[in-house]
Amino acid sequence: MTARNDNKTYNQPLGGNEMPRFAGPSTMFRLPSQTTAAGLDIAILGVPLDIGTSLRPGTRFGPRGIRAESVMTRPYGMYTKAAPFDSFQVADVGDVALNTFNLADSIVIIENHYHQLLQHNVKPVTLGGDHTIALPILRAIAAKHGPVAVVHVDAHTDTNDHMFGEPVAHGTIFRRAIEEDLIDPHKMVQIGQRTTGY
Repeated sequence: MTARNDNKTYNQPLGGNEMPRFAGPSTMFRLPSQTTAAGLDIAILGVPLDIGTSLRPGTRFGPRGIRAESVMTRPYGMYTKAAPFDSFQVADVGDVALNTFNLADSIVIIENHYHQLLQHNVKPVTLGGDHTIALPILRAIAAKHGPVAVVHVDAHTDTNDHMFGEPVAHGTIFRRAIEEDLIDPHKMVQIGQRTTGY
């Protein structure tokens, strides 16, 4: 941790000159870890879920993979000199402990985890996981803040009514979110969609 001019102390990524990039903590950006979001501006957490997908499993390994690649991040932009870690208290708060055998149960677990997280008035940065995780996260955020704006980058709209008879899966979440009034539909932008179809 490094002291700043505003007399606050902010967590800083562990630099390659302090510890080789192949060593040190396995957290996002090699930041300190915390068990709660207390005192944070931004909490980074993983939701290693892939039981909501209909085709390729494996996104459960996403949070670990993203954290592993984040070791190359520096505390500031070499070109822009932007230093976000000088303005925000950020830490990795670990992963949501899921029931990998029950999607409905996992949805409830994720939503409850985010309700607890948001009690700290923190901004969550989520490492996923398949698209299904967006629904319980949006439920928790909307419960605190009301309908939110969304920028969704994907090849699909994820607005199917059902997938294989199930109302909640990776391809239905934004339909459910609109139906549940979690998203302001006038403030939702979807980017990257291919032609219509499954």
